Amino acid sequence: MPCRLPAPDVLDQAMTGEVVIVGAGPAGASLSYLLARRGIGVTLLERHTDFAREFRGETLMPSGVEAFAEMGLTAELDALPQGRIAALEFYQGARRLFRVGVEEIGIAPPRVVSQPAMLEMLVARASGHESFRLLRGMAARDLVRDGERVGGVRAASREGEQEVRGNMVIGADGRSSVLRTRAGLHERRAPESFDVVWCKVPSPDFLEPETARAYLGAGQSALAFPSYGGHLQIGWVIEKGTFGDLRRRGVTEWLEELATHLSPDLAAHLHAHSHEVTQPYLLNVVCDRLTRWTCPGLLLLGDAAHPMSPVGAQGINVALRDAIVAANYLVPALADGASPSRLDAAAREVQHDRLSEVQKLQRLQKAPPRVLFGQNRLNTVVVEWLLPLLIRSGIAARLFGATFRRFAYGFTEVRLRA
Repeated sequence: MPCRLPAPDVLDQAMTGEVVIVGAGPAGASLSYLLARRGIGVTLLERHTDFAREFRGETLMPSGVEAFAEMGLTAELDALPQGRIAALEFYQGARRLFRVGVEEIGIAPPRVVSQPAMLEMLVARASGHESFRLLRGMAARDLVRDGERVGGVRAASREGEQEVRGNMVIGADGRSSVLRTRAGLHERRAPESFDVVWCKVPSPDFLEPETARAYLGAGQSALAFPSYGGHLQIGWVIEKGTFGDLRRRGVTEWLEELATHLSPDLAAHLHAHSHEVTQPYLLNVVCDRLTRWTCPGLLLLGDAAHPMSPVGAQGINVALRDAIVAANYLVPALADGASPSRLDAAAREVQHDRLSEVQKLQRLQKAPPRVLFGQNRLNTVVVEWLLPLLIRSGIAARLFGATFRRFAYGFTEVRLRA
């Protein structure tokens, strides 16, 4: 079944390249580097002029750290601004239930890495190769076709519109992907019951180094973890659709509401530093995946193909693994003449290779919200009585250790071959 593509207009300016990648997020920037270092022509389009804006999803799990090792960028990753999460404390109101070191359940400490710094590093590394160019401030508006095949994108900047053409187009433009919409690719969506309000505050002195806190509550919960730059990041899990009322009440009131779900020490810290809360942001939680990630001349990766729930901090890590697998299949096809049939076969192999892990992770992400965020009496009993008992006794760590390790390392081994 072919993609639905609009007929192209004749544009005054046209540029050519072997691969056009739309979106300089984790998937797009890392794939650009992997292709460029093999001498493949890459044009990377990024709609913003820089990366200096607030990002969510900055938690790098061990699977993401391994992806940087596969790319040969371990030293560069270590040099970026970051914090580590070595222990997790579970709270119910003012009461600390349990503390567990992540290495006790067989997991290397996750990292919270500055995504702007990470993306700048990736494009800087790619820029060391003559075959790479980055076009900042260039927003993809449409797909260009050659018959039934995608032949490039139509993009807009302050200077006007241009066609950017290539043998293959990679859509890595996020959960609101323009290319996905223009190609008529359809997702399989499962409804979510919660959203997350993110914010950052100065890190308190009383919080133990490299320690995160999880606050349990029926219907609402919160997670606080150390970030980089002396900040504490807080994620407040709320019932989907309720943020509008909180926003109308103003930041001061919703911070007061958030504080009621925290321990007294952190609640007092939040009140004392309410004027220093940075860029509160509502994440509209979506968890879906396309039935097809590809059509002739086009491949979608990362959130453009399969937006991940924030449960288990998977988005950035899965995107990096997508990029490595895409390089494994695309590099040989591009280096061997870039025939359309071989490129399209390579794109289908990428989906085939990655789909199983994405499906399994998304199923795994569904379980915790069903337990924690339901509003019936059974959920209340589980969250307020059974789960604290399991956590205090250490049984929860043993029961759920395998799940934690799946979130940490994924379901498959991803190795760079290209």
